[in-house]
Amino acid sequence: MKRGKTNSTSLPSSTAICFVANKTPFSSRFGTRSFVSIHLTTSNLQPTSHPENSLKMGMILGKISVETPKYELIQSTTDYEIRKYPAAVIAQVTYDPTQFKGNKDGGFMLLANYIGALGNPQNSKPETIAMTAPVITKSSEQIAMTAPVVTKTGDGEKNTVTMQFILPAKYTKAEEAPKPLDERVVIVEEGERKYGVVKFSGTANDKMVKEKVENLKKWLERDGFKIIGEFELARYNPPWTLPPFKTNEVMIPVE
Repeated sequence: MKRGKTNSTSLPSSTAICFVANKTPFSSRFGTRSFVSIHLTTSNLQPTSHPENSLKMGMILGKISVETPKYELIQSTTDYEIRKYPAAVIAQVTYDPTQFKGNKDGGFMLLANYIGALGNPQNSKPETIAMTAPVITKSSEQIAMTAPVVTKTGDGEKNTVTMQFILPAKYTKAEEAPKPLDERVVIVEEGERKYGVVKFSGTANDKMVKEKVENLKKWLERDGFKIIGEFELARYNPPWTLPPFKTNEVMIPVE
């Protein structure tokens, strides 16, 4: 088979190359086959050196540019880590997901309004509070679903969820944080705690989280750790981050 010549053409630095795939049916003595043809097109782009553009692109590609909780690494294995976290101040809201049409993360807007992430902060000062990461979801065996945002799932008669934002480290006592205007949002203190942690990428759906939790529990019990509570799901990225670049962690409290 003869190969065509390849012409090398220099493109301006502001030129983008776009690939467009067309699936085309082709009949031959071997029957009908579908082939994909790739077309290269170019377009001029404006430089994206603006800090806001860079920040947005970084978030899409999984860059974590907000404060995250500091911790002490106690132990690291090929399967998981053991970490110790200091005390923290947390804003939280407890709700039945049916109040938000079944959305387990429905309380997010209430907390985002409290810190002023979406406009004027809904607190007594008013004071804008920096978002932190990750968003954390604490769950029972039912698998519900700082920043972080933390979500806990109750295992009583009602399937309630408690979502939490871990406030920046500058708040060391609950009374130091601005008082929420929405009475559904409460400020609590969480003491020092120790976790077994597994990190993974992708979108943290219920099936994936359940698998990670089961494996982590098995490893912790195998190595002699005593589990003292339900798991937490830590999500470090906004929803628009591309799944392969998302950072998630399953965390199980241990003694």
